[in-house]
Amino acid sequence: MATLQEQIREVEEEIKKTTYNKATSFHIGRLKAKLAKLHDEVEKKSSSGGTGEGYSVKKSGDATVTLVGFPSVGKSTLLNKLTDANSEVGAYAFTTLTVVPGVMEYKGAIIQILDVPGLVKGAASGRGRGKEVIAVIRSSDLVIFLLDVFQPTHYQVLMEELYEAGIRVDQTPPDVVIKKVDRGGIRINSTVELDYLDEDTIKSIMDEYKIHNATVLFRENVTVDQFIDVVAGNRSYVSSMIVVNKVDLANADSLADNKKRHPDAVFISAHNSQNLDMLRDVLYDRLGFIRVYMKPQGEAADLEEPMIVLKGTDVGQICDRLHKDFRRKFRFAYVWGKSAKHPGQRVGLEHKLMDGDILSVVIQK
Repeated sequence: MATLQEQIREVEEEIKKTTYNKATSFHIGRLKAKLAKLHDEVEKKSSSGGTGEGYSVKKSGDATVTLVGFPSVGKSTLLNKLTDANSEVGAYAFTTLTVVPGVMEYKGAIIQILDVPGLVKGAASGRGRGKEVIAVIRSSDLVIFLLDVFQPTHYQVLMEELYEAGIRVDQTPPDVVIKKVDRGGIRINSTVELDYLDEDTIKSIMDEYKIHNATVLFRENVTVDQFIDVVAGNRSYVSSMIVVNKVDLANADSLADNKKRHPDAVFISAHNSQNLDMLRDVLYDRLGFIRVYMKPQGEAADLEEPMIVLKGTDVGQICDRLHKDFRRKFRFAYVWGKSAKHPGQRVGLEHKLMDGDILSVVIQK
């Protein structure tokens, strides 16, 4: 019987050989769904196999950032420069064998930064502690791709490994809702025109995942791959930024090539602390923090020390930060600011806050 990797290669070859047109779109959709399932099986097998220790890192602070890169790109040096951590530094591969956490305080925000073992090609299949590293990345708010200025092509390898592991970088979850039902087959509704999917393709993908009765609502014009991600239901979505290290060692031509490849990257020398202040600024902005000012019941709002939270945070998440019992005892909240329809709007746990909002939470006595 063919191994999982052999099956993956066979399906990839069949996709390459199949000419895409309206008549073959459903077949290609089914093949892509099969390929996604095989990749999921590889990851599950690598996650359950072996005797290596898993990584368990308690998230802390206002956001968690993971440094991702090949071995010896300078992650440990950068972590030590940005935070209070003490990650071992060495000029050889795999110095870091466990996750090393550090904390960076900047503009009132407490940012947890994690240094993980370097990823290598094949990490999605478990090579080089890949399974443990990928598990940490899944729970991050943002990933810093740290590249060696002399290895600019490593970025594409890292992106491919994360994609194979079901991590979608700088994407948002597709606005598609699938609700399984007992009978009635596959019923499809859409509020937008679908350019990449037809009924046969949708049904063939769902059949590959053994979903035969469901309602599907499309509120976004998604691709075949995006729809497969929704059906699979196990994808993680994370923001990212690119940082190119060791610029102090590079010549002008090498720097120019890197800037052409990665125009939005931050170029640093962790060893010489070059451009680290710029990196802190860009990281803070990329995380998208907002300020929420708390107003205790019957008292004035504290406009001196805001709570720093990520954009998209709702009232319930604020309650979790305030006290472990606040969500359970929550009655309602009042909001003043950009997210409120009117000053002092009464809202529930799911109300999303905006920068500068004032929030007063009312709980049961």
